[in-house]
Amino acid sequence: MPLVLVTILLPIAAGALLFLLPRNDRALSRLLGTAVAAATVATLIAGGHSQWTRHWLSRPFTAAFHFGATQTSFWIALLLAVSTACAIASVRVARTRDFVALMLMLEGTMLGLFLARDLLVFALFWDLMLVPVFFGLVGWGEHPATAWRYFIYNFAGGLTLLVATAAFGVIYGSTDVIGRGGVHLVGSWAEWIYAGFAFAFLVKTPVWPLHTWMPPTYGALPSPMVAVVSAVQSKAGLYGFLAIALALLPDYVRQYAQPLMVLGAISLIYGAVIALVQTDAKRIVAYSSLSHLGLIGIAVASGNALALKGALVYIVAHGLFSAALFLVLGYLEEREGTRSLLRLGGLGGRNPRLAGALCIAALAALGLPGLAGFVGELVILIGVYQAGYVWPVIVALVAIVLAAAYMIRLYQDLMNGPERADEPVRADLTWVEALAVSPLLAALVVLGVYPAPLLRP
Repeated sequence: MPLVLVTILLPIAAGALLFLLPRNDRALSRLLGTAVAAATVATLIAGGHSQWTRHWLSRPFTAAFHFGATQTSFWIALLLAVSTACAIASVRVARTRDFVALMLMLEGTMLGLFLARDLLVFALFWDLMLVPVFFGLVGWGEHPATAWRYFIYNFAGGLTLLVATAAFGVIYGSTDVIGRGGVHLVGSWAEWIYAGFAFAFLVKTPVWPLHTWMPPTYGALPSPMVAVVSAVQSKAGLYGFLAIALALLPDYVRQYAQPLMVLGAISLIYGAVIALVQTDAKRIVAYSSLSHLGLIGIAVASGNALALKGALVYIVAHGLFSAALFLVLGYLEEREGTRSLLRLGGLGGRNPRLAGALCIAALAALGLPGLAGFVGELVILIGVYQAGYVWPVIVALVAIVLAAAYMIRLYQDLMNGPERADEPVRADLTWVEALAVSPLLAALVVLGVYPAPLLRP
C-alpha cells in the first residue's frame, strides 16, 4: 500500500481499534496513541511526496481518490502529525481511551484533507473532520451549546464548499485539480463558485465577523485537542485560499482582495484588543489566534509571492506556538484547577520548566527575533508592502505592539509577582510533559534561525 495512503488510514484505523482496549487502561491508550501518532510522522516524511490515485466518478464530472502532498500541504500535514503526537503523549482526561481514539481520527481526517488532490475528496474530508471535534465538545466540553455552535457554523461552511465544488466539477469537467498549475475557471458562474469557496474558508480560518464559534470552542475543548485544532484545523481555510482559490480562481482573489484585506485587518486589531482585556488564559490565546490569522489573511489577499511564502512560514509558526501555549496552559490548569489570571500568580519561582516553556511560546507569539513567528511576520510585511499595500502594514505593526502587551501580561500575571496565598503552587512539569512540548519549542527555535526549507520555491 502506498505510504501516502498509509499516512491517512493509519490513525483512522488505529483510532477505531482503540475502542477494543479496556476502557480504564489509561496508560496503554496513551502509549498506543503516541506510538501511532509517531509512526504517522514517519510515514508522512517517508512517503508524503508520493501520489496514489483511484478513479471514482465519471459523470457528471470526473473525480478520483487522489492523494499526494504539495509543498504547502506537506508542511501543514507535518505540523499536524507532530502536534498530534505531542498532544497525545501527555493526555490526562477522563475516559482517556475514547479521547485518544477521537484524537487519532481527527488527525486522520485532517491528513486526508491536506493530502487530497481532488476537490471533491477535499470537501468530503472537510466535513468529516468536524465529527471528532463535535464529539470532543459533547463528551469533554463545558456546555453542549458550544458543540452545536461549532458544528452549525462549520457545517454551513462545508455545505457551501460542497455545492461550489460540485458546480466547479460540472463546469470544468473534473475536480482532480489541486496542485495542478494553469487551471483557471472563467464564466458567469465562476464568481459564485469563488463566493462559495471563500465563505467556507473564511468560516474555518476564522475571520471576523465569522469567528464567534472559535473562542467558546477553544475554551471548552480539553487542551490536547484544542492544541491540535488551533494549530492545524484553523489553517484549513488558509490552505484553501492558497491551494484552491489562488490556483483555480486567481482573478477573483485579485478582484476581492480589498474586502479580504479589510476583514483581515479588522481581525488583527479586534482579536488583539479583546485578548488584551481577557482574564481567562485560554481565551487570551484564542483571541490572539484570531489576530494572528488575520495577518495571514492579509498576506493571501495581497497575492504577492514573497507574502505568500511568509504566510506558509507563519502558518507553521502559529501552529507551533499556539499548540505549545495551549498544552502548557492545560498543564497549568490541571495543577491549579483554574486558568483565571485573577486567581493565579507567582508560579515561575517554583516551576522553572513550566515558566520556561510558557516563556518561549509567548515570545514566539509576540514575534521575538530568532523565533519562527518573527520570520513569518517580517516576510509577510515586506511582501505586502512590495505589493503596494501600505495601510495593512501599519495596521499589522499596531497589532504586533498589542501582541507584545497581552503576551507579556499573560506571562507576568501567571509566573511573576507574589504567590497567591489561597492557591498552593503544585509540581513543575513532569518529564513526560516536558518531552511532549519540547519538539514544538525546538521547532520554533530551529525555524527561527534557519527558515530556508519553508521559503524555498
